[in-house]
Amino acid sequence: MDPLGIDGVWRHTPPVHADARGSFHEAFRAADLPGRRFDLAQVNCSVSARGVLRGLHFADVPPGQAKYVMCLSGSVMDVVVDLRTGSPTFGRWESVILDDVTRSAVLVAEGLGHGFMALSERATVLYLCSEPYAPAREHGVHPLDPALEIAWPAGVQPLLSEKDAKAPMLDEALRAGLLPDYQVCQEFYATLR
Repeated sequence: MDPLGIDGVWRHTPPVHADARGSFHEAFRAADLPGRRFDLAQVNCSVSARGVLRGLHFADVPPGQAKYVMCLSGSVMDVVVDLRTGSPTFGRWESVILDDVTRSAVLVAEGLGHGFMALSERATVLYLCSEPYAPAREHGVHPLDPALEIAWPAGVQPLLSEKDAKAPMLDEALRAGLLPDYQVCQEFYATLR
């Protein structure tokens, strides 16, 4: 696994073994995770049309919800934003293209915001989640917040759910006390080693 520029985000690009029959790869191996435990509690699958923008979602920490995200068909721009107050990279984002060619995946630690935009006509994304969905603990930040300066692809009209379109801007979420605390997250990560 390769760390990205935000503590708690890694990219995994597995070897893909291809021959005349097709291809094979190991999509997930718990032993390959970077010094942390990942208890699989739920698997989600979304199918999105081009331009669908899902996110930016996060959950209260503890327990939060870590995600291991991969694109089974098509391609997406996957984005992670550091929403942990007090973090040295607070407000910073990283993006990775996930697709059905490289078979890359992204591991997103608890407390980070996650979202993606479908780039292909249809994209199927699979998320392995460390905790089940719990509506009372789930939150979002508006993915088109100009303050985040996320470079979503030009020429693709974003299509958001009603819930995501009504999500607060980063400064509103901060003032409302919705965002995870960096130190609390670090203490929680220590319990996963």
